[in-house]
Amino acid sequence: MSKILIAGLDGSLRNFGVATAWLDLETLRLEIKELVLVKTEKSKNKSVRASSDNLARAIELRKGVHAALLGVTTTFYEVPSGGQDYNAVLGFGIVIGTYAGINIPGIEVSPSETKMGAVGTKTASKDEMIEWAFHRYPLAPWRVRKLKGELVPTKDNEHLADAVAIMEAGIHTPSFQQTLAILRSMPMAA
Repeated sequence: MSKILIAGLDGSLRNFGVATAWLDLETLRLEIKELVLVKTEKSKNKSVRASSDNLARAIELRKGVHAALLGVTTTFYEVPSGGQDYNAVLGFGIVIGTYAGINIPGIEVSPSETKMGAVGTKTASKDEMIEWAFHRYPLAPWRVRKLKGELVPTKDNEHLADAVAIMEAGIHTPSFQQTLAILRSMPMAA
């Protein structure tokens, strides 16, 4: 057996994308296993304290992400930065806390590494990332709708496409290349 299960994580408080894939250790080809979008929404109940609502959403993210990572041996993720307001920074903190609570080895990938590895430009748009992922992995379980008789990806795929691109970029990082050399030298069970 020369495959391991890996995951790409694109964290956000509202829409947290998790992509899992089998990685062939010899060819570095990915076979997408699952695409999970963990969604949380701000409570509409005015009597719920904001801090209680934030905690509930953080717990919801943790549970959803951890469930999606069963059997995964390595994760790849982008750490959010550059928040312009309190809510953005709060969301970043919750995402970083979710990453920190994952008990699986992880490798950080920069946003520019992700976009360059997928589309070839650091300024790739959300639509370009979705289109790249949808065409690169047409058999993956994307969120689709019918448009003029053809299945097309929905905007909901934004974080899922980024999670796939993060995985792709991650397997080419120097950190993972060192890990890969060790994995390739180990005898694998058949």
